[in-house]
Amino acid sequence: MEKIYMIPVNDAYSAECDCPVCALRDKAESNELDYYLGPSLMEPDTRKITNKTGFCPDHLGKLNRREANRLGLGLMLHTHLKDVRDDIIGDIESSIPGKASLFKGRSSDYKAKLIAAADKIDKRVAMCPICDKLNESMKHYIEVIIYMYLHDSEFKDKFINSKSHCLPHTSMLLRSAAKLSQNDAADFVSALYDNNKKYFDPLIDDIEWFTLKFDYRNSDKPWGNSKNAIQRAMRFLASDRGEFDEQQSKNGK
Repeated sequence: MEKIYMIPVNDAYSAECDCPVCALRDKAESNELDYYLGPSLMEPDTRKITNKTGFCPDHLGKLNRREANRLGLGLMLHTHLKDVRDDIIGDIESSIPGKASLFKGRSSDYKAKLIAAADKIDKRVAMCPICDKLNESMKHYIEVIIYMYLHDSEFKDKFINSKSHCLPHTSMLLRSAAKLSQNDAADFVSALYDNNKKYFDPLIDDIEWFTLKFDYRNSDKPWGNSKNAIQRAMRFLASDRGEFDEQQSKNGK
């Protein structure tokens, strides 16, 4: 019997996509972006979190592109900036070195203060609640995928016949498979290997033909499946990202 937590996984593996795990991640990420720009942004508990953490550059950009609630983003940034200022400005001030003189001589004590202030800034800007929640969601999804593969014959067929798994998510699946018994790991990893192997070779051929199309002798020959080979290769190597689609549209491919 299908459990509610299995539904998103089944849906992702039933859809036409290059990597079902990327589809799961994109959906989870979209839900988190909507959450932080939705009614929750006015809840005190949520604002305590966003005031402290802010968002990573990637998710700041994605929040900014959701133009439906620019006011909400502005409100969060306003109180977050105040929190960051109050937290770090004193450390920056106290790290200002005193000038050396003939009487005081030179000292290296200021270096430790400068590094400590820089470390504190790095720690603050590295925080992101969306990244944290996505990491937890993806761990859960990977566990569900392997569980369903081992206990649901219909899903096992979907997994075997899926188009591919990008390399970052292949790595996650392999790490999770290391927790299985030897026989279960052998079954699952064999299927994952076959799945990736069938994707590698045609992709390499498509990338090669994409480059050869720039030779004038091939200009009149058909593109085949190579027109979007660069985008597919980037997704396979680095997981699906919106920047790849932007690059695709700029090149007209």
